[in-house]
Amino acid sequence: MKIIIVGASGTIGSAVADLLEKEHEVVRASRRGSVRVDMDDHASIDALFDTVQDVDAVVCCAASGALTPLDSADGDFTAGLQNKLLGQVHLLRRALHQLRDGGSVTLTSGAFDRPVPGSSFSALVNAGLEAFVSAAAIEMPRGLRVNVVSPGWVAETLEAMGLDGADGTLAAEVARAYVEAVEGDAQGRTFSPRRT
Repeated sequence: MKIIIVGASGTIGSAVADLLEKEHEVVRASRRGSVRVDMDDHASIDALFDTVQDVDAVVCCAASGALTPLDSADGDFTAGLQNKLLGQVHLLRRALHQLRDGGSVTLTSGAFDRPVPGSSFSALVNAGLEAFVSAAAIEMPRGLRVNVVSPGWVAETLEAMGLDGADGTLAAEVARAYVEAVEGDAQGRTFSPRRT
């Protein structure tokens, strides 16, 4: 398969790309890579599909959102709306016309095992993405599939923040959920890799 990984330079994206490259042709796309895409810019998503064609699957690991207090300014509070929610929705809608028959799109939501201060808007966006994927699945044409991975805290990200990585899941473990979504036959499913 030929697979585009959006956000391939990030912690999760690079782990997903490394794992999928063992069996598939992977195109790594990111804001600063040789194949460029920015989830904040719908035109760059369109340009991605003009640049990379004959694709079997798209995996989006680029979606991110900062923890933002509930009483923040409106623009700060809703900053993740454009890239994490609407950017991924646009990516899926554009992929409908570009993927080969039977292809798949895997998006990224997220979860907090316990809410933390500043997580309310992220929780809203993540739940919205999961509901969107569940509903969009019944509209997918030509045997296309859509799923979403909800990785929760990633150990390497926690460590980079100066926190205990043991409270998260290793990126390599999270990557296996994306591979299962791409290589399997699931439709409209939320994959939730969590350390138990």
